[in-house]
Amino acid sequence: MFPSARYLKLVLLLAALSLAVPAAFAQEPAPEQVQDSLRYSVSGKVRDAHNGASLQFVNVVVPGRLYATVTNADGEFTIKSDIPITGLNFSLLGYKTLSVPASESYMKVALEPDALRLAPAVVVAGDPRTLVREAMERIRDNYMDRDELLKCFYRETLQKRQRYIYVSEAVARVFKTSYAYGVYRDASALEKSRVLLSQRKSDTLSVKFLGGPSQAADFDVVKNADILLSNEELNLYSMQMGSPVMINDRLNHTVNISPASEVEYPLYFGTLFIDAESHAFTRIELSLDMRDEQKATRSVLVSKPAGLRFHPREMSVVIDYRLEGERWRLNYFRSVIRFSCDWRKRLFHTNYTSINELIVTDKYPEALPIPRKEQFRHRDALSEKAAFFADPDFWKDYNIIEPSTSLEHAVDKLMKR
Repeated sequence: MFPSARYLKLVLLLAALSLAVPAAFAQEPAPEQVQDSLRYSVSGKVRDAHNGASLQFVNVVVPGRLYATVTNADGEFTIKSDIPITGLNFSLLGYKTLSVPASESYMKVALEPDALRLAPAVVVAGDPRTLVREAMERIRDNYMDRDELLKCFYRETLQKRQRYIYVSEAVARVFKTSYAYGVYRDASALEKSRVLLSQRKSDTLSVKFLGGPSQAADFDVVKNADILLSNEELNLYSMQMGSPVMINDRLNHTVNISPASEVEYPLYFGTLFIDAESHAFTRIELSLDMRDEQKATRSVLVSKPAGLRFHPREMSVVIDYRLEGERWRLNYFRSVIRFSCDWRKRLFHTNYTSINELIVTDKYPEALPIPRKEQFRHRDALSEKAAFFADPDFWKDYNIIEPSTSLEHAVDKLMKR
């Protein structure tokens, strides 16, 4: 049975705290699967052209293909293809889109900040609620009107203070129906995965994330109107027009939202990015209202060990959409959860940070629904499923979100342990 809208709104991104620790590294052989032949590869680093700062979350796309990835926290990327990569497109909010020939296997790319230039006829003022409602009315016209089977890379990490204690990664299939329908038929399935856990006794507190790669499909705010984009939900918020921005060389209006009502569950602060030409939602940033800690805790926490005190600090999500032809679809999802824990009768607390992210890297030629027996259920945890999909050639034929230097170091240390 598909979970209720309220369950999706409040619980899907988050998981149960538990003292149970799964296997340190999944070793079971994976079922034999057909391998893609992505023989061509380009790596590189992207920086700000003015100050040299590394740029993370830059979209990297092979022109004319569906192959895509994003840069990591250090601005690094690796992208693979089944044909020679002759060029790449780079795009990031607030920067000019750049097309660069790929003549070498390693590229150094510099993006120029995009100073917003508005034509005299462009009007950026107006009623934000009217703008949002018009974008809602155009969802069926602006987004994919057919079923799709997407190939994705998914990662979960957990940090205790500044040290990684959990890394889980997977290649997944995500089945998305037309945006004329809700998310109730959308589903995901694992192809390959691995889990690495710290074996320190002091790290026995772990977090189980429910939903795995399914959470990105279900938290597709444009498709799942019950999260935010319904008349009932929008009436709970106040709205203000923000400053316009350029995304992929396209003008976007911004609408800032904030809670304006008291309800039994926490609302969001956030920003909606709306393409000025098509009136499509291109990016959505949301942050859960943490002012009522008890209310936020009920929304974040499923269960915890007796005697453990849990304090939520942040739960935020970013959903990016990508234009293909004249239609938009889900491209990238990221959630950040920060919280602290302490045991009764102990003076100090411990800070934790979890980051979950998914990038659509390719699309299958046939949009075949995922059989029910293969589907990743909403109450499944990737840390418990990974052993059945372990693969020693995990990184071989897939475009991935390159681990940052610190994460890469964490993986090495975890494996040595």
